[in-house]
Amino acid sequence: MFLAEVCVRRPVFTTMLIMALVVMGWFSYERLGLDLLPKIDRPTITITTRLAGASPEEMETQITKPIEEVVNTINGLEELRSSTSEGISRVVAVFTLERDPDVAAQDVRDKLSTILAKFPNDTDPPIVEKFDPDSAPILAIVVSARRDQREITEFVDKRIKQPLETIGGVGSITFVGDRKREIQVVLDPRKLAAYAVSIEQAKQAIARQNLEIPGGRVSFGDTEKVLRTMARVPRAEEFGAVIVSAKGGTPIRIRDLGEVVDGTEEPRTISRFNGENAISLLVRKQSGTNTVKVVDAVKARLAEIGRTLPPDYKIQTVRDQSRFIRRSFEEVQTHMILGGFLAALVVLLFIRNLRSAIIAAISIPTSIIATFTIMRALDFTLNNMTMLGLSLSTGIVIDDALVVLENIYRYVEEEGRSPMEATVEATREIGLAVMATTLSLVVIFVPVAFMQGRIGRLFFSFGITAACAILVSLLVAFTLTPMLCSRYLKVPGGTGSHHRSKEARFFRVIERGYDRLLRLSLRHRPVVLGLAVLTAVSTFWLYRYVGEESFVDDDQSEFEILVLAPEGSSLERTDRILRQIEGEIGKLNGVRALFTTIGSGEQSSVTDASLYVGLTPLREGTEFERIAQHLGLRRLFGYPPLHERDFSQQDVMREARKILAKYPDLTVSIQNLFAIGQTGARRNPFQLILRGPELEALDRYSQAIAAQARTVPGMVDVDTTLARRKPEIRVHIDRDKAAVLGVGVDAIAGSLRTMVGGEEATKFKEADDQYVVRLRLQEEFRKNAQVISDLYAPSTRLGLVKLNNVVRLSEEKGPNQIDRLDRERQVGIVANLAGLPIGEAVRQMNAKVAAVRLPPGYTTKYLGRAQILAEARVNFLIALGLSLIFIYMVLAAQFESFVHPLTIMASLPLSLPFGLISLMVVGKTMNIYSAIGVLMLFGVVKKNAILQVDYTNVLRQRGLTRSEAIIQADHARLRPILMTTISIIAGMLPIALGKGDGSASRAAMATVVVGGQTLCLLLTLLVTPVLYTYFDDLQSLRIGKLAKLPDRFWERLRRVPSRVARPSAAGAPVCPPAERTPAGD
Repeated sequence: MFLAEVCVRRPVFTTMLIMALVVMGWFSYERLGLDLLPKIDRPTITITTRLAGASPEEMETQITKPIEEVVNTINGLEELRSSTSEGISRVVAVFTLERDPDVAAQDVRDKLSTILAKFPNDTDPPIVEKFDPDSAPILAIVVSARRDQREITEFVDKRIKQPLETIGGVGSITFVGDRKREIQVVLDPRKLAAYAVSIEQAKQAIARQNLEIPGGRVSFGDTEKVLRTMARVPRAEEFGAVIVSAKGGTPIRIRDLGEVVDGTEEPRTISRFNGENAISLLVRKQSGTNTVKVVDAVKARLAEIGRTLPPDYKIQTVRDQSRFIRRSFEEVQTHMILGGFLAALVVLLFIRNLRSAIIAAISIPTSIIATFTIMRALDFTLNNMTMLGLSLSTGIVIDDALVVLENIYRYVEEEGRSPMEATVEATREIGLAVMATTLSLVVIFVPVAFMQGRIGRLFFSFGITAACAILVSLLVAFTLTPMLCSRYLKVPGGTGSHHRSKEARFFRVIERGYDRLLRLSLRHRPVVLGLAVLTAVSTFWLYRYVGEESFVDDDQSEFEILVLAPEGSSLERTDRILRQIEGEIGKLNGVRALFTTIGSGEQSSVTDASLYVGLTPLREGTEFERIAQHLGLRRLFGYPPLHERDFSQQDVMREARKILAKYPDLTVSIQNLFAIGQTGARRNPFQLILRGPELEALDRYSQAIAAQARTVPGMVDVDTTLARRKPEIRVHIDRDKAAVLGVGVDAIAGSLRTMVGGEEATKFKEADDQYVVRLRLQEEFRKNAQVISDLYAPSTRLGLVKLNNVVRLSEEKGPNQIDRLDRERQVGIVANLAGLPIGEAVRQMNAKVAAVRLPPGYTTKYLGRAQILAEARVNFLIALGLSLIFIYMVLAAQFESFVHPLTIMASLPLSLPFGLISLMVVGKTMNIYSAIGVLMLFGVVKKNAILQVDYTNVLRQRGLTRSEAIIQADHARLRPILMTTISIIAGMLPIALGKGDGSASRAAMATVVVGGQTLCLLLTLLVTPVLYTYFDDLQSLRIGKLAKLPDRFWERLRRVPSRVARPSAAGAPVCPPAERTPAGD
């Protein structure tokens, strides 16, 4: 190779070239961001609209549907979902990955501006935000102090919440457990009746007498002054002096009708951390932003704020997603270092030469560090996927250097050449084979990088990172490795082609054993071929016993319990139930933190609760610290021992389910805190959507499907997302009587809303702050239906009329929330999976849904992990097909043959059954990570076959017979094959055996490669030579037929009458058959 020869002759140039790559890589590494995964969040825009007092059905008709209609026309919309509850409509528009969130948000605003005039008069302007309200918070901030809750709330709002909301990337910050100040004007209906005053009069009086209105400008010569009417109520208690009306010349004031209370708004949320009530802030990030970056910015601002807080204020953080991301990164970083170290040991084991081992090992850090430059240029982050690509490349990047090094070493060891001469000759001989093996491995990753959808975006950075690392390793193998070998490789004693140094004697036993098996295989080719076919066909049988999954649930040392109390439960009852659950969950082994929130969502009620459970870390310290502890070094130097949790998060979750089974009236869901493919408010891994026009039918059929799902083993926490019907007191108006008595329908509805629900009458201003002034009746007059029917409504004829004269009350149940998906009403059937792969769950549920027999107009659709699994199947089949096509192209170009690439590719299916067996042995599933492992396994097996076939062809060109060439080539390539294969296995072994944070998903990929390659190595070493002979026979047969074609052609041509066979114009003689040769393959 020209490049290798230049680098051998110019060592300083080579050193500076590699140093430049390393220096740029190191500086790039320092500037790479850190995250759990690449940016796979689809741009999500949320439109929130409020209309006080409107029922869910009214909100759906007048607000939600018009918004959906205009938003649906925006380009790039992928999913449109909405949830409508009393007084609030929330529409969530999810766009394709390619859309810019800012542009999408502006498009939404433009569309909304065309329909604002059609909304009801009292509708608040829609709020457009760039975040998903159903996404899990990335951080919870808990604030506690020995002070009044109202005081703490005001302090936290001004000093903590508002400054944090200005941080870039923060989508929303939600209060939980807060007690905001509110001026409550509570009236006695008996006094209202006695004074013949309606509650609407009181409301209007308060609003009219709490004003500050500019009165224009007043000019005085050369000066000008602004005129303002100062009519605001200066102190809260003075609202009692507001005059409502007058009777007989005597003013009737608010204090004559009730009282004014400077208190707090009605409690609807509760927050508690480790048994102590507190005020919490739930931080959600904007879609597409970096989790770690946002959390770090929030924590940095908190640290600044903390220095200025009073000493009794205590701030704690919980539900910190960045903690798991950091631990996962540290684990994979450690595994990468250990893998590189083990791969270098493999070289030392086989060659038994320290200098050779060091030369080969240098290629690992060089290739990995240089890849950081490309990652920085492509704006990648250090996440699970890029680090996984680098980790899996650790055992691969050494391969090229190993093959080159081993061939150089063989020239020096067997032929006694000088290191300089051996380097040039050996690199020239092996160069094309190394390039072919590397490029054929790269073309496996390229299709993976360009898959479509979320899967494609997820694996784009993985494929590009791995491909770049391998390409850099090829550069290192042709530059740095030859240069170091020519300068520092030690020449063993003795000369001659039959010489074996003492460093390689141990390898003779392996060679002799392989030689016997190889000769035996060549003598019994049909038996070996039949064994290979049976092995390949067994894939279809084995695959049935390996579950299909989209993603793997990692042990995150934390999980969440979602609790729905019986509908109609009060806040106090829900809180009482949660305290009981906390007491029992807190006693479980490994539980270190409990964080409870009730009514934390904007559309949540007092029956919705969440219990965050934090566990002790899975493993303390780094892998190196744990190794030091096993060796007794930490105790020797006085360091405290590191602890490991000897039970899994799933074990704790199973125990928690047993506890919650004692509460049959609760609806519970125990699930991972955050995971890919878990979308929606529930975020369950299994999500089946039922769509149709009628809520009653949706309720009925969804309950039937849920009942069927509960019969499937492994499906737990089964529920429907249809909000349970909420108990209602419905007011039925007798319109005829109301008209006779002069009572308007709007007056009845408005009075009830103010008297019972309470309504904002005005705002009380104090300094720079404003507080709601809420008007309603005293609590004892809004307790039940009988009391409400005795209230009064204003009449244009009689002043006040008792409601029981014009209305009838009934207790019924109505929809609490209406959910829609893609402009259709929908109900979700959701469940968690306890040991049941999502693929098997879908297969069984398809049969269950078919048994329900849905009527026309009602359809089902899988979301979440099932949807991603279906998407992944298609993407991976396409990636596999393209990979095989590209591999064939590279090999055909390498061997200048259309047949010999088939020899190599025919050995690929032999590895798949062993990869499946490895998954079955360790109890893992076929998921998107293990599917990538299958492609990696193909690449490793193919590399070995290339080395065998390439050198066989070289020896045949030198004059050896086919059998001699096969045996000699396989002998010569046995050591590099074993070295590269075992180095790959050693490099991935720490990942396959890893038990740290985030190890489950990484282990699935490494298990396929380690187990599959270990089990199939011997078989492929024997099958490839046999397949080579069969394909060579096929090629010889084809050439033989082509060689006979000219003879037949000329024989027939001679029989043609002479008048047909006319000579050419130039009189050129016809070439006799003997002078024509068929084109070689």
